[in-house]
Amino acid sequence: MTPHCPRCGAALPARPPVTCTACGYDTFLNPRPSGGVVIVDDGRFLALQRAREPQAGQWELPGGFCGGWEHPADAAVREAREELGVIVMLGDFLGMYLTEYRYQDETLPVLDCFWLARIIAGTIALDPAEATDYRWLPLADAPPLAFRSMDAAIKACLQVV
Repeated sequence: MTPHCPRCGAALPARPPVTCTACGYDTFLNPRPSGGVVIVDDGRFLALQRAREPQAGQWELPGGFCGGWEHPADAAVREAREELGVIVMLGDFLGMYLTEYRYQDETLPVLDCFWLARIIAGTIALDPAEATDYRWLPLADAPPLAFRSMDAAIKACLQVV
């Protein structure tokens, strides 16, 4: 797939970072920020089973991409509400991890930010477009999750709880 300039639409001479030879616009490929939560209860964490690609059917942490000017912490709270139907309160920041997201025949860099969180209101009611199931999985013996950044967040969580 030939990359094109987002300003003028001309074919770019290479993949970003690159300068468009037609209009001079500099194009970069920056990581997309996301916000996620690790909800913990009695040595377990809440995991969702992904309903869609990429990684459909695999277990993941609640979270998702930030809106245009949305802070990752706000995205984490919003995504928990959208995916789980609950309101969470963020606790300790667990870290940010550079990973990749394969979607629509592209591999995109992502900067995943995770917080420890607890449910403060509501009852879990999954959005079926996001998840097909949820489970409380053991923190100390967590299975591999859909994205390696989530595995790193679980390891960081073990240092805090």
